[in-house]
Amino acid sequence: MAAEKRPEIDHPKAVDRRLMLRGTVLAAGGVLLGGALGVSAVGQASAAATPKLYTRSNWKARSPKGAVEVLAKGPTHIVVHHTATGNVSDTSTGHAAGLSRSIQGYHMDSNGWIDTGQQLTISRGGHIMEGRDKSLQAIREGRHVLGAHTADHNSHTIGIESEGTYTSATPPKALMSALVDTCTWLCLVYRLDPQEAIVGHRDYNATNCPGDKLYSMLPKLRDDVGSRMREQLSHLSHFAGEELTVEQLPSYPDAPEAERVATFFHGPALGDLDTSF
Repeated sequence: MAAEKRPEIDHPKAVDRRLMLRGTVLAAGGVLLGGALGVSAVGQASAAATPKLYTRSNWKARSPKGAVEVLAKGPTHIVVHHTATGNVSDTSTGHAAGLSRSIQGYHMDSNGWIDTGQQLTISRGGHIMEGRDKSLQAIREGRHVLGAHTADHNSHTIGIESEGTYTSATPPKALMSALVDTCTWLCLVYRLDPQEAIVGHRDYNATNCPGDKLYSMLPKLRDDVGSRMREQLSHLSHFAGEELTVEQLPSYPDAPEAERVATFFHGPALGDLDTSF
């Protein structure tokens, strides 16, 4: 069965034009975010929804080779990736920490980047690790660390690496549960509608990432995140304002059947529109 195709968005500036708030609220799966009462309440909900996270010091990250750029404006989309590595059985935190060190080493030493490309990494054991330096601090402040994970779209997307290869294999429950927790948190922090914000790497670049199986599970992920957001905001009785409207966008062409095979490489991460990595 063919995987669902999500809309293509050409450039961060186009995103600003197409995703427009009419008033002061945002609709997330039937829950309105914003308004005079909503701003404070949503902040409380996002804090309550923060999952268990492991910082860079927890996994003994190296210092970045250069200054990490932090943008004042938050991302508009959450990009789900798979690492295109083995589907290992080790679900320990020690393994998750080692994975983060391996990815960082490859990105810095082989790719020549200043640091890890993605902002967050989730292991097959469901352990959520901070990626690029300052990512957690930026998220908590509603800002955005410029990464290197989705070519030409790094300025407006936050990347989550899911450990494993999901071309045909199903991601473990622990990973998917952590992915729901993480996306719920990010959608609340950045006031995003999960039905529009959560996408796969292939929605922007010519790649098979995050694998046909995981990609086919993104609709359920969006629904689950919307449900979790409603749970977090269930104590709120009403808001004022209008809902988010999104223009109909063209569909993205089919992803190629083959892509480059290399450690921690699963498609284009940098493009001509990216000025920092």
